[in-house]
Amino acid sequence: MARFTDFGNDLYTGKRSIDFVGKRRIWFGIAILLVIAALAVPLIRGGGNFGDGFKFGIEFRGGSQFQISGATSLNTQIGDKAVHSVVPNAVVAITTVGKDGVQVQTNQLTNDQTIKVSTALASTYGVKDSNVTSTFIGATWGGDITKQAVIGLLVFLALAALFMAIYFRTWKMSVAAIMSLAHDLIITAGVYALTGFEVTPATVIGFLTILGYSLYDTVVVFDKIRENTAELGDDSSRTFGEAVNLAVNQTLVRSINTGVVAALPVAAILFIGSFILGANTLRDISLALLVGTLIGTYSTPFVASPLYASFRQREDAIRKRDKRVLAQRSKSAAVTA
Repeated sequence: MARFTDFGNDLYTGKRSIDFVGKRRIWFGIAILLVIAALAVPLIRGGGNFGDGFKFGIEFRGGSQFQISGATSLNTQIGDKAVHSVVPNAVVAITTVGKDGVQVQTNQLTNDQTIKVSTALASTYGVKDSNVTSTFIGATWGGDITKQAVIGLLVFLALAALFMAIYFRTWKMSVAAIMSLAHDLIITAGVYALTGFEVTPATVIGFLTILGYSLYDTVVVFDKIRENTAELGDDSSRTFGEAVNLAVNQTLVRSINTGVVAALPVAAILFIGSFILGANTLRDISLALLVGTLIGTYSTPFVASPLYASFRQREDAIRKRDKRVLAQRSKSAAVTA
């Protein structure tokens, strides 16, 4: 722990430094590859159809759902046979819930089919008819949920961009942060496509939560960047990029600590929800939170901050000042030699 503390102190004072800004082309290349991979996964899994690469929950696609409690068996194959004995062409997805629960989801069924499937499932799993509950979600309602989720995401991004532009008094920080958030969202979505986890309303809540976390981490780092770059004067020995890089290094340990503290309990929830309780809602939201927390912790120093530095270093005033600092540094080195 003492060594880690010393490492953090060295980063803060500049004694040690990780070159986030100077090697930004490497970090940008890695980020682009991750985004391409995240976009390719659902395309490949969906056979060229991006949307088919995700496993959408019944809330989005619509359909019928049956919940069996007190089941004498958790065998999913017998449930599949029971449904197909009534509706041969049904699309069935079955998962276990806890120690004695089974959840069966199908495409849209008629009222008569729903009653017959409930009876067949009760008989198959050795429970009373009252132990099988059925719910139906129409495709129209699922479409409305999808629309509202997209609207919620766009509103969040718009408000976040506006807030940062006003708070930092520059649109370049805002654009860098939003590009970093989009990077986090795309990669998290790619993980869902890769793992086959269902995308449910709980997942959308998880997405919005991790975007909020990533935004928080970015704002903290950007605030330090603004403080460091505001101190740059004619007598400063640092270029703009070096001042940005120092700010990222000064906040790095805080970002890592925050990310670890946030990720550990979420990982525990994911494990407990998936493998012990069989709670789908916990699983759906915790995967988004875990992946988003890890990606958000990495994206601020490796994506957002170098992006902002790239935007500002193209300004004439900053370019001239950096050129003057480098010339003075070369002159001092020549005199010393």
